Amino acid sequence: MTQAATFLATAASSDDSSFHPPSITDFFPPAIFFEGTPFEMTRITFAQLLATLAVVVIFWLGTRRMTMVPGRFQSIVEMGLDFVRVNIAHDLLGRKDGTRFLPILTTMFFMILFMNLTGVIPGINIAGTGVIAVPLLLAVVAYVTFIYAGIKKSPKNFFKNSLFPSGVPPALYIIVTPLELLSTFIIRPVTLTLRLLMNMIVGHLMLVLFFSATQFFIVTLGGWWTVLGAGTLAFGFAFTLFEILVAFLQAYVFTILTAVYIQLAVAEEH
Repeated sequence: MTQAATFLATAASSDDSSFHPPSITDFFPPAIFFEGTPFEMTRITFAQLLATLAVVVIFWLGTRRMTMVPGRFQSIVEMGLDFVRVNIAHDLLGRKDGTRFLPILTTMFFMILFMNLTGVIPGINIAGTGVIAVPLLLAVVAYVTFIYAGIKKSPKNFFKNSLFPSGVPPALYIIVTPLELLSTFIIRPVTLTLRLLMNMIVGHLMLVLFFSATQFFIVTLGGWWTVLGAGTLAFGFAFTLFEILVAFLQAYVFTILTAVYIQLAVAEEH
């Protein structure tokens, strides 16, 4: 293995037939359409538009002619909608508040899910959520939503109860209040953004590493190196399945945390 590592390091430093591992530059791709214009589109923006179009088309086709006895496609769409409605919105917020915030939670879940899934689509191979703009925008939406929910529920006491929780001795507020400010109003949007962003970045880098190594071993080196290529190919396919699971889990975690923050904001003590 040491000889193999040495060989790969030497090959990677050569100019011809070299191994090019993935890097953070993958997330700054060149323009593919309308270069130099306000409508410049890279592979990532194309993935984002494709995911958005897919969400719109799927739900339009699945709901435009709904029947009492749903067909297979309508059933799949309804199952997706019911998953968010029952397992996230109503389960955490109750029927009244869950129905009230259901549109934004549903949009958030499926937007993240479809943009995450572009990372495993051949030819695109990068998640639409792999640049900070999308996770940050979604985190800001979640942030504004739970603050709005809290103010709407208790206009006078929301910030007071958030920063000065009941049951704490007044002398400890000098410690508790800065911590509550940090955890509630600063750390929440930051962690929402970074959790989604980092998972998509790491997933992309791992997939590219496996499949680029496969191409290098089998096509460039050949010979007995194809054995290692078969191994990296198998790992690549296994990690692709794992990334599909991660795409779903990250959409679920982001949406359920948003619902939890809303639930905390509309709690009776506020």
